[in-house]
Amino acid sequence: MICSRCIYDDKISGINFDSDGVCSYCHQVDDLLKKFGTGTSAGNLEFEKIVSAIKTSHAKKKYDCIVGVSGGTDSSYVLYLAVKMGLRPLAVHYDNTWNSAIATQNIAIVTRKLNIDLITYVVNNQEQDEIKRALFKSGVPEFDSDTDLAFAQVLRSVAAKNGVKYILEGHSFVTEGVSPIGGNYFDGAYIKSIFKAFGRGKMKTYPMMGFWTFLKWTIIYRQKFIRPLWYLDYDKDAARKVLSTELGWQYYGGHHLENKASAFIHTVWLPQRFNVDFRNLVLAANVRRGTQSRSEALEIYSQPVVADKKLIKYVQKRLGLDESEYENLMNGPKRNWRDFKTYKRRFELLRPLFYVLTKLNLVPMSFYIKYCFPMKAD
Repeated sequence: MICSRCIYDDKISGINFDSDGVCSYCHQVDDLLKKFGTGTSAGNLEFEKIVSAIKTSHAKKKYDCIVGVSGGTDSSYVLYLAVKMGLRPLAVHYDNTWNSAIATQNIAIVTRKLNIDLITYVVNNQEQDEIKRALFKSGVPEFDSDTDLAFAQVLRSVAAKNGVKYILEGHSFVTEGVSPIGGNYFDGAYIKSIFKAFGRGKMKTYPMMGFWTFLKWTIIYRQKFIRPLWYLDYDKDAARKVLSTELGWQYYGGHHLENKASAFIHTVWLPQRFNVDFRNLVLAANVRRGTQSRSEALEIYSQPVVADKKLIKYVQKRLGLDESEYENLMNGPKRNWRDFKTYKRRFELLRPLFYVLTKLNLVPMSFYIKYCFPMKAD
């Protein structure tokens, strides 16, 4: 069954359909649009209130907010937007050593043109490759989950060091869609458990975020993750044009292709290993907001993902895998977060606490939705 409104089908984790054939993810987007007033005067007003609170509470500090940057469209635009709104951001980047040259150049150009200070945390190259090798050998879908967790930890650490409580994040559920419940799960226990089973050596420079560290950032430091694009009328194509024209930013060719690890997971690992094609997130989002017809999106989605052979060779070389080892692992046992230690049960037991923290903007709404409720096994 395919949703009568977008292009999600019954193979999507956690999906269900109403009597009109509209999927639960479309309804979830509708709820978020209403809650955040996205793209309306109410949404604009709410974000202006947040900006005002940031300015007032951090008036005597050098920086009043942290903005995580990857060199991609959304994070670059949020940094641009923060400056336009009169904020004094500190840009922070986590370098997992898999960046594309364009992404690295974009970060340098944007921060320089906007006259923004930049802090970059670089993990040890060999250690990073060992983590990636462990994730590859484990056979889980989340090949790049270590980057997501480390980036969050670096952002929070820098915020704490500079006495800043607001962290601005470049994400738009309107243009990027809603990630399926159960998809792309990660937490500190998960990464450590996989590395213990399949990795070699120790994680010394990797910025790990454990359960109690996470609570420290949220409850004691009261750090707030703010997603400006959840409030505002945001058009990704228009954002790219602004960034290119005003700052000299360059497009990297596709969603999540600014980083080679991210590119690999979306164009090779998930499609070939798990028969998962996350193009549907953006395509479904385009259909929901009327920038693409449903028939056109379905036609694009019906075409196979084209893998970059050079990228595959690059991954094989970095992970020290010959053709035979690579193929054996690509066709090996499939595992997921249920096969390793995680904090999932803790998050579920503490759901009332995280509900309150979500209401206070101390925990992202997406975290509460995806992590704090039991998931049915597919």
